[in-house]
Amino acid sequence: MVYRSSKTLLGLTLAVVLGAHWLLLQSVAWVGMVVSYSQSAPLTEAISMTFDGEHPCKLCIAVKEGKKAEKKQSLVKFEVKFDFLCAEAACFLPPSLPFTLLSPGSTFASARCEAPPGPPPRFA
Repeated sequence: MVYRSSKTLLGLTLAVVLGAHWLLLQSVAWVGMVVSYSQSAPLTEAISMTFDGEHPCKLCIAVKEGKKAEKKQSLVKFEVKFDFLCAEAACFLPPSLPFTLLSPGSTFASARCEAPPGPPPRFA
């Protein structure tokens, strides 16, 4: 049940982000306009009056203004400023240290071959 509701919520969120709510509102407005215009004119004339753009309803105007406001809001540009003051300090590499291979017979290598110490005793 939770999986299905989360998928539904994700789908609705995606639809709102992509602007499907404007499409839904515009469709409702068109259907309402066809119904109201068909009461006083034939159906073909009502459909042509709906889609000619010369007879918008209040909902059509609201959808148009909402889309325009959304576009204006999405066109706001953010200024990205990079700070290169610390670029040299971040790229600092230590000087290379001499690297020597240890032979199995050296005293330093034999001291490193011992097993690590065991854990401390536990008290019961």
